[in-house]
Amino acid sequence: MFRSSLDTREIWLNLASRDKKTPSAAALVHTRNRWRALLFLTSGLFASSALADAAVESAYPQVWLNLGIYSHHFDTSKGLRNGNVGFGAEVALAKDHGLMGGTFINSNRRRTRYASYLWHPLHWEVAGLDVGAGVLVGAFDGYPYRDGAWFIAPLPVLSIQGKRLGANISLIPTVANRFDGAAAIQLKLRVW
Repeated sequence: MFRSSLDTREIWLNLASRDKKTPSAAALVHTRNRWRALLFLTSGLFASSALADAAVESAYPQVWLNLGIYSHHFDTSKGLRNGNVGFGAEVALAKDHGLMGGTFINSNRRRTRYASYLWHPLHWEVAGLDVGAGVLVGAFDGYPYRDGAWFIAPLPVLSIQGKRLGANISLIPTVANRFDGAAAIQLKLRVW
């Protein structure tokens, strides 16, 4: 006798809620809803930017502002903060090169300041948006690693830009006793 997929899902969720290492069913649903909301928001922002003007301007320098970073941590059991509110700026010096700096409240609920160099040599044009891939190398402070002192770290970055709206997306790797891994997105607005 076979059970339907709904019954199988209910059994899995019940088992998952009993296991201390596995998130509860409510946590799984909450995480899934958060990802859907983030996807919906970024899709809407990029669609409106693409419709406003399909051509991406190539005049440099460009100045972009952001209000922090949203991160989704891979280990949700640690109670880390996801909405890392702050203020930052990015100056695109050329298509492949930029400088970034700013401050935000990090996932450990401490103030972080950062300054970084952005290099994204790979570019594609997708639906009128400029998509660039590369790396940023930055100096950061405020994390438990090194007791809040400054450290340097490279991060992979995917940059998606329309005429006025854009986003930087990074993957922060999990490094035992140093960093809690996360997917991070920084929405940005071009002001010049």
